[in-house]
Amino acid sequence: MGNLSLVLIIIIAANAIISFKGFNDFSFFEKYKFNVGAILRGEQFRMFSSGFLHVEMTHLFFNMFTLYIFADIVLSYLGTLYFLIVYIGSLLLGSLLSFYFHKNEYHYSAVGASGAVMGILYSAILLRPDMSLYLFFIPIPIPAYIFGIGYLIYTIYGMKNQFGNIGHDAHFGGAIGGYVITLILASWLFKEHLLMIILLAIPIILLFILKKLDKI
Repeated sequence: MGNLSLVLIIIIAANAIISFKGFNDFSFFEKYKFNVGAILRGEQFRMFSSGFLHVEMTHLFFNMFTLYIFADIVLSYLGTLYFLIVYIGSLLLGSLLSFYFHKNEYHYSAVGASGAVMGILYSAILLRPDMSLYLFFIPIPIPAYIFGIGYLIYTIYGMKNQFGNIGHDAHFGGAIGGYVITLILASWLFKEHLLMIILLAIPIILLFILKKLDKI
């Protein structure tokens, strides 16, 4: 994990350059951020452009660091083209889910690569469910699939309770993107990791049941 391929360098550079422009140019930031009202007026490009803007340096750093850690797994298994499909598809699905949950909140805004990064993270978990993850506040390794399920359940809680200043729905949409797109591109996973696929699907199904029941 953690190799810098050309495509990864380009993505990180694009996020850094566009984010720094946004840090120093308020009108630029406002023009390209995700905003429900603007999207309803026809500015659908914001669903994509917002994925390269960040609020501040810490936001940018953690997204790019997470991408750096997990990108190599996806690149090594799927190759550059499919990696880009997972990244961009997850970014857009994260924005679409945000729009779906906030379509009546005209002032709702968001920025960040979190949807795309979560897509790469969940793609990596599907491809390598046997790997272990180390979190800063937990000194023992956590199986990747346990982390994946736990994080999605936490995200549902965050969406339900509006917990923290975090776009939980974009995270969840990105994770769904990484999950679905990876299974389409790597159908061999159904033979090798079927149980993990089923387990990771549980919180996704739960989200839509809760939405159907108007519990979220």
